[in-house]
Amino acid sequence: MGNLLANGVTLKNNLKRLCDTALDLTAYDSNDEDRFMTTEKRFFTSEEIRPLAQRSDLWGVWLILHCWGVIIAALVLFSFIPNIVTFALAFTVIGSRQLGLAILMHEAAHMAMFKTRALNEFVGEWLCGRPILADLYEYRSYHLKHHRYTQTEQDPDLKLSAAFPTTKASMQRKLIRDITGQTGFRQRGQQIMFAFKMAGEVEDAPSSQDLAQAFSGPVIGRAVIANAIIFVLMWAFGAWWWWFVFWALPLLTWFQLVLRVRNIAEHGVLEKGDDPLRNVRTTHAGPLMRLFLAPYYVNYHLEHHLVMHVPCHRLPKMHAQLLARGHGNKMQIAQSYWQVLRLAASKAEIPTST
Repeated sequence: MGNLLANGVTLKNNLKRLCDTALDLTAYDSNDEDRFMTTEKRFFTSEEIRPLAQRSDLWGVWLILHCWGVIIAALVLFSFIPNIVTFALAFTVIGSRQLGLAILMHEAAHMAMFKTRALNEFVGEWLCGRPILADLYEYRSYHLKHHRYTQTEQDPDLKLSAAFPTTKASMQRKLIRDITGQTGFRQRGQQIMFAFKMAGEVEDAPSSQDLAQAFSGPVIGRAVIANAIIFVLMWAFGAWWWWFVFWALPLLTWFQLVLRVRNIAEHGVLEKGDDPLRNVRTTHAGPLMRLFLAPYYVNYHLEHHLVMHVPCHRLPKMHAQLLARGHGNKMQIAQSYWQVLRLAASKAEIPTST
């Protein structure tokens, strides 16, 4: 009986994935661009969008090599100069590049990193998603709903922004939970329970879409394989404890912190509704912020929502074109992530009675 139930669950998941894949194939048919360009054509013509949306395999390779290269460079620096400063630098840089892997998985989910679907899915799954315990396919299914219903009641991401603005004390508690691993351990525990089909036994258990929203996923078998490979490589070139300290721990702590700040910047404290210039935010980021908080042009989020299949490296050009056409005063643009955090924590404290 147990085997029959397990096979039934597996069959159900496989059928769901096939259906999602069929929908995605329709959504990303390069010969049917007009299907998803109603909003975009208010700001760009089809002739302008087409060159912006051209994929480049060389760019895709560069982005992947850069992300993993930065991770390796941080470990090499620590191995040659092992001290508290290089340890802290490696820890935070790797946690931020784990966010970079999530962003590149997002790029692959939109079929924007490589020219072919097969390459987007292989790289997005094995070199981006699985190492951080994320599921490309489940993520894409959830994420397309976010694009379709941005900042409306049907937006699955609305609960990420609905809590803001909040008070400074509440914001501090959230960030402390992230950096101390409380958020990460809770989410990974839910992921493990879901993977072993125990989620139904727990009250308020997350759905597979909830897991995808947090860059985790309902299936962990392939993630275990990817992390076993990382563990072996780190042990071979460093020490047995490197995976625990330089991979698992940043994923549970620093990654959660920068992921929350990124989420707040993109949709926090913005108008509800379907105005594409008002329900999403672009945030200016200098070199330091791009290293630790906004890798791979993720700060150009408004532009991404206007034309979601434009590769990330062309988003700055889209931003410049929108400003040149006089849309700047209508766009939600933050001058820094610090400005966004101050805005998100601007709610007045309720005075306590004495």
